[in-house]
Amino acid sequence: MNTTIPVEIASVLLPFAAAFTKPVWCHVQTLLMGAILTTGKCTVTSVLVVMGMNQEQHFQNYHRVLNRAVWPSLEASRILLMVMVKVFLPSGLIIMGIDDTIEPRKGKKIKAKGIYQDPIRSSNSQVVKASGLRWLSMMLLVEISWAGRVWALPFLTVLAPSERCSQQYKLRHKKLIDWARQMMFQVKRFPLTFLPPSKP
Repeated sequence: MNTTIPVEIASVLLPFAAAFTKPVWCHVQTLLMGAILTTGKCTVTSVLVVMGMNQEQHFQNYHRVLNRAVWPSLEASRILLMVMVKVFLPSGLIIMGIDDTIEPRKGKKIKAKGIYQDPIRSSNSQVVKASGLRWLSMMLLVEISWAGRVWALPFLTVLAPSERCSQQYKLRHKKLIDWARQMMFQVKRFPLTFLPPSKP
């Protein structure tokens, strides 16, 4: 089933088309459009429902975009950064930040999960632990005029496996600072086409 993407949204998504094959790109546009419209928990199933595709016979193709389809995630991150800089910071200083977050996950198949201190529920007198995946995100810090505050817009996110997971697979465990350093080096190697022109 084909869905029609509004021209205004399609024009915003267009820079990302080059990172995907044509069949995958069709599915990606539907997922992104549905993710914008979905309220509550955002899953592939809920996205298809809000897009009127709950009877889609080949629904598994949309799930495969996230777990099987091959597409360059780093290139998508670079394009996203380029677009955000063009929209929010056409000139001026570019400031980035890095922060981690814990995604609560359970189950034997979640190999990279660990036990971490929950910074939200913990206090000076009580430490609350949480089981899940730790993600590290690099964000572009921009001042949104209508919000009256600075927003942190993520463009590159990596999974930081737990120490137990690294030991299990006999890998060198990387601390958050190691992942952050690697992410900064990676962004530094991005083509500089997204940077605003230098002042003479």
